[in-house]
Amino acid sequence: MTVQEVQDTVDHWISTIGIRYYHELTNTAILMEEVGEVARLMARLYGEQSFKTPEQAATAHDDLADEMADVLFVLVCLANQTGVNLTEALQKNLEKKTKRDADRHAQNQKLR
Repeated sequence: MTVQEVQDTVDHWISTIGIRYYHELTNTAILMEEVGEVARLMARLYGEQSFKTPEQAATAHDDLADEMADVLFVLVCLANQTGVNLTEALQKNLEKKTKRDADRHAQNQKLR
């Protein structure tokens, strides 16, 4: 699925099942909540925190994928609401990073 197809699919879902988009500020708060859920799982899967139960640990990777999808969904909602074409935005962002960081990472001894 292309990024544009993702935007179109989310928009279709919102208009047929979700009824309407939440207000942009509400979606921003929801995005922060979802990012926090990703952070909580990352801290337990890859950091020093532990899960409260073995059952939580057993489903953590699937949960992480689901939470990342939640982040993407809400981000796409915000892009749709604010008229941002994520394909164009990502292309421009990668061009910016490529120019800015052309030598930076190759010369970073910490990355070797």
